Amino acid sequence: MTSPAEPLRAVRARRVYLPDGERPATVVVSDGRVAAILPYDDAPEGVTDLADDLVLLPGLVDTHVHVNEPGRTQWEGFATATRAAAAGGVTTIVDMPLNSLPPTVDAAALAVKKKAAEGQCHVDVGFWGGAIPGNAGGLPALHAAGVFGFKSFLIDSGVPEFPPLDPAGLEAAMRRVDALFIVHAEDPALVSEAEPEFPGFVASRPPEAEARAVATVIEAARRTGARAHILHLAAADALPLLRQAQAEGIRITAETCPHYLTLRAEDVPALATEYKCCPPIREGAHQDALWEALLTGVITCVVSDHSPCTPDLKEGDFATAWGGIASVQLGLSAIWTEASKRGISLNNLVEWMSRAPADLVGLSAKGRIAVGADADLVAFAPEEEFTVDAGTLFHRNPVTPYHGRTLRGVVHTTWLRGVPTGGAPAGRFLHREESVVH
Repeated sequence: MTSPAEPLRAVRARRVYLPDGERPATVVVSDGRVAAILPYDDAPEGVTDLADDLVLLPGLVDTHVHVNEPGRTQWEGFATATRAAAAGGVTTIVDMPLNSLPPTVDAAALAVKKKAAEGQCHVDVGFWGGAIPGNAGGLPALHAAGVFGFKSFLIDSGVPEFPPLDPAGLEAAMRRVDALFIVHAEDPALVSEAEPEFPGFVASRPPEAEARAVATVIEAARRTGARAHILHLAAADALPLLRQAQAEGIRITAETCPHYLTLRAEDVPALATEYKCCPPIREGAHQDALWEALLTGVITCVVSDHSPCTPDLKEGDFATAWGGIASVQLGLSAIWTEASKRGISLNNLVEWMSRAPADLVGLSAKGRIAVGADADLVAFAPEEEFTVDAGTLFHRNPVTPYHGRTLRGVVHTTWLRGVPTGGAPAGRFLHREESVVH
C-alpha cells in the first residue's frame, strides 16, 4: 500500500471494474462518494492517474471476520484486523458475534463491542448478532440495535459461551424475528472425535456432515419462510441440495472461502495445524465443484472466515489445535492466483468478493463503483507476484497457511470513501438498514 496522501478528487485507469463490465474510465469523487463516472479522456484537473499495470476495483466486502475484541484481543483486535483488511483491499467487514467476551448475543453486548472498537477501525465495520439457546426472546431488540442478522451453529462452536442450536431451536429463532440467519452447518451426529494428523481430522468431519446440516437449514427456511445463508461451504455433497432449494424459491444462499478454493487436502502436511479449520479443507474434487458452483450462482460469495488465535493455540496436533485460518489480508490475491489459472476473470471476483457480500447484508453503497456509492476503491496489480511472509502481515499473530506461498496480484492502494487507508483510523460503524450510522 502507498503512504497516506490527500483525498481523491478523481482517479482514472485503463481498466476500471464497473457494474456493467471493465472499461477505461475516470471516477470522480466528492464528499467520499462516487460523483460521476466519465470517459477516460474527460478527466478533471487534479486527477490521479493509475499506472498501466494497475486496475481499479471496488473495495472488497468481507462479511465473515472474527475480530475477537473485547475479551480475546490477544487473538486479534479491531486495530490489527481492520489494518490487515485494508492492506488486502477490503474496505468493509462484518464482525462475527463469537470469540469476543461477551459474545454479541444481546443489545448490551453489542454496545460493549462498539465501545471497544471506537477509534480503532481502518475500514467500515458492521456486526452480526448471535442466536444461541435461551436468547430467542432478545433477538428482536438486538436486530433493532443494528446487527445484520444472526449467526448460529448446529455443532459445537469451540467456545463454551456460544453453544449450538438444535434444529428446533434454529426454527424457533427464525420464527421470532424477520432477519437473515447465517449458519455453521455441520451435523454433530456425523462428526467424530478429531484425530491428531490431518487425514484423520478430515475423515472425522466428513462431507456428509455438511450435507445433512445444510438439509436441516433448508427445511427450517422452508417451514418458516426465513432468509438463510450457509457459511463457509467446503463439501460438494451439499451443492445439489442448495441448487434444488433455490430452484424451489426457498430463500437460501451460500458462501465459501479462499482456503477451500485454493488449498487442497492432498497437499496439507500431516501436522501442519495452521491449515486447521472447520469444516476442513477438502480434496481437489470438492474444490473444483465449489468453483463451478460459484460460476453457476449456487454459491454467491467468497469471504475470508478470518479466525486467528495466538500461536500457542496452534501448537500440537489437529486434535487439540484451534480451528481457524487467518487470511483477511490475502483473500484477493489468493483467489486471483487460482482464478487466473482457471481462466476466470477479475469481473467474477468483483462480483463474488465485493458486490454479492454487500448485497447479502443490504449495503447498496458498498461493493461497487457506481454513482452514489461510497468511494471505496482499490488499485490492484493483477500481474505482480509476491511471496507471503507471515511476519509482515498486519493481523496480530503471524500464523497463516499461506506463509511461503507465491501469490499473484498485489494491492497498491486502498481508499476508504476516497481517502487512502494507512493513516489514522477512519472507519465507521455500519447499520443493518442504513448505509452508515454516524
